[in-house]
Formats: sequence, C-alpha cells, structure tokens
Amino acid sequence: MANREELGIIRGARAGDADCQLALGKLYLFGGASLPLNVPTALHWLARAARQERDDAWRLIGNHIPYEIARHALPEVLCWYQRASDAGIPAAALVLAQLQQQTAPAVSAPVRHPVLPAHGAHPTMLRPTAPPALPPACGDLALTAAQAAQLDHLWRHHHAAFLQQARPLLRPLLARAPADAEAARVAEWQAGPQMLGLLARCAALLPPTSADAELQHCRELAAYGGERNAQLALGLWFARMDSDGKRHSQGIAAVNFKRAIRWLTLAGEQGLAEAWFALSRIYLKPEFSQRCVAEAQSYLERAADMGHCAAQLECGMYAWRNRRTDAQSDVRAAYWLQKAAAQGCPEAEAALQRVAAAPREADWMTSVITCLTRELSESQPLLAARLELAALFGLSRAEALLLDVKAADHGHCLVVDIRASYGRSKRRLVLLRTARERQALDRIVRLFESIDSGPDGLEGNYRQRLYRLKTWLPDDLMAA
Repeated sequence: MANREELGIIRGARAGDADCQLALGKLYLFGGASLPLNVPTALHWLARAARQERDDAWRLIGNHIPYEIARHALPEVLCWYQRASDAGIPAAALVLAQLQQQTAPAVSAPVRHPVLPAHGAHPTMLRPTAPPALPPACGDLALTAAQAAQLDHLWRHHHAAFLQQARPLLRPLLARAPADAEAARVAEWQAGPQMLGLLARCAALLPPTSADAELQHCRELAAYGGERNAQLALGLWFARMDSDGKRHSQGIAAVNFKRAIRWLTLAGEQGLAEAWFALSRIYLKPEFSQRCVAEAQSYLERAADMGHCAAQLECGMYAWRNRRTDAQSDVRAAYWLQKAAAQGCPEAEAALQRVAAAPREADWMTSVITCLTRELSESQPLLAARLELAALFGLSRAEALLLDVKAADHGHCLVVDIRASYGRSKRRLVLLRTARERQALDRIVRLFESIDSGPDGLEGNYRQRLYRLKTWLPDDLMAA
C-alpha cells in the first residue's frame, strides 16, 4: 500500500495536477518506497504530464520507456518520442523508428528479438534492441505490396482464407527452421519482420487444444521471436491449462511446468497481466514440485496491479479472509475489490457490501445540516468540517467529533475507528465513490494537517468538543 506522501501524489495526479502526474510517473518508472515498478502505468502518467507541457515528462518517456511498452500506446506516444529524438536522445530516436515502422502499412509490426536466458535461468526484463540483420541463409520473406494488402485484408475479415494463403508462404522457412524454439536458440535461427508477423498471426489462430503441428511450430517460433501473445499461449500449452488456470484435457503429452514458467515469465515481462495470473495458478498446483503459496501471491498481486480483474477479485477476497490477523487487511480488501468492481465484476461489488456497507444517513444530521452556514465555517472551521464529514459519510455524532481525520483517509476509503476514545463504537470502512467526496475529503484533510487533533490539542477532548457543538446549535436541535 502507498504511504501518506505517495497517496498525496496519487490524489493530486488524479485531480489533474501536472507536477503530481510527473512525480507519480517517476515513482512507477523507478519504483517508490511502497509503489511497485510498473512501466506501463509510468507511461500513462508521464504522457498525461507531457500533455500539460512538462518537458521532463517526454524526456523520461524518450529515455526510459522501451518499444515493447510504447507500441501499445500508439499513436499518442509518437509525438513524445519525436520531441525527445529532436532533443538528441538516442534511445528515443531508436524507438521512434520502430514505432514509425509499425504504423507504416505492412503485414505486421516489426517484432523485437529479445535474447532469451539460458534454459532454466530466471529471465530478466527485456530491453528494446534494433532488429539484427538476417543471415542470407534465412531467406526473409519478400511480399509485394499487393500480397501484403491482401493478407492484411484477409486477417481482418476472413481468418480461414488468411491461413490458406499464408501457409504456403511459411512452409519454405519452416522447413529450414529448427524443430522447436529451444533448438532455435542454439542454432541462432532468425527470421525477418515480415515472416515473424505472419508467424505471430498464424499462431494467434491456433486453438488451445489443436493438434496442428504446423501451426504449433509457428507459435513456438513466434514466441522465440519475441511475440508476447505467442509466449503466453506456448506457456499455457506446456502447463496444459487455460488462462483461468483450468486444466486442459488435450495438449502436450506430459506437463512441463519448467518450460511453461519460462515462457509465461517472458510474456509477463512484456506487459501481459494474464501471464502473471497464469503463473500464480501454477504455483498453487499440488502436482507442481515447487508449489509455493507466497510466490503465487506475489504473481497474483503483479497481475492485479496491471489491471487483471480476476486477480484483483482474488487479492481482495484473500485480504478480507485474513482481516483478523492483520489490522489493515480490510483496507487492502476494499482497494482491490473496488478495482475489480470498476471493471464490472458483480462478485466484487457483492463482496464490497460486506467489506464496507453503504453509509446510512445519520438521523442527527437531518436537522443539523441546515446550520452549516458561512458564519459557522468562519468562527468554528474545524467543527464545521467535522459536521460536513458526518453529512457526507453518515457518521454518528461521536464519530464526527472524535475521528482522527488525517489517519482515517486511506485514499480509496475512510477508516472510521474511534474505539480508543469511545469504547461502544465499532471499526468500519466507508468507501469513497465519487469525485465530490474525494475533493471534499482532501479539502478537510488539508484543514486538519496543521493542527493537533488529540485530546490535549486545539480541539480538546470529547466533552469539550461536544460542549462547543451544543453551544453553537439551538437547544431544540440538540434535544432532537
């Protein structure tokens, strides 16, 4: 979970503050005190800051955002790489050339050629590299403009016809290629961008349980060439499961978790949340010799952080089940369940009703709300702010007067806990669901930041606060 300083940056970024957006982009780009390194999210916030003329934002994009991430944000990112390239940033010039080649009319975008780690070693983050020159023996596919246009049209409108036309073009190269991707690494086999584009498209049309050896060969070679969806599909095939972790009755003869983990990790490093989620399923399988619940949870949280709805739901439910052993577990549960519910997950929305029930309107505030006047705000600003909180979030009178406003704000929810001062109360969460609630709470928190809200501070103890409230309000309202 983000610390207080990072929460302030997140709130400012969401509110449209360009400096906060730039700062949040840096945190996700390089990793913060409690925020994970997340390059796609970094690009999102840096691009928003760049739109508001923050020059440091597009310089960071040009210097640090690789092609594998940038290609998913086309066409907007082209202008930032163009500016960075014009400013003399070499990395930006390289990525700009690759992005322009992808947006040019062709069968497929150029596919990167990452150097795969030795078999069994832990893969590292893939770095963008210029496509290497092909050895003459590889015989890169040469397509005329008419052939490229026809294949592109068939890919969009008629997959069966696309396969029928693409297979004859692929067979000569498949005949010269090694039998599998592992041998391809040893033999240093390579294919050009057009061929890898066709391989990737053919691989995408291979059903999970298909026994088509030729298309399976295409998928292995496309995965070796760096195509992330082919890497994901190949990893699932080796694990004999689908993207939800359910076992397939067909596929490879014997499950090979070692190779599955290798390909799924490569796909995850290229930004596929589905790959991290699949890895979390593998590490929970009882038949996996290296089964590890902690490792599975780590991968699950990576997938959730990248927006995977099922992972967010599971993270939320896991945190909720562990609420008795961790005081802040319900706060994390509310965070992940809100994320999943925002993507339309009905299970998450139902779970949120248990984690943080919708606040009921406080009966005592029905008559008091009319007394929230400008005069009260000017003479008793802290009391007025507490009454406004009660009206917004359905707080009882004791909760309104005793709540530690600064500690209660957790960004996505308000933790109402006054048990230390008022033993009859219960700890509960109130979700922040609207921009109006978020803006009002930010304003009130800023008001309390400079004062001591403890019993010996400016506001005094509960009796003093209650006396101040009774003194201000008419007798008939306090009696009600």
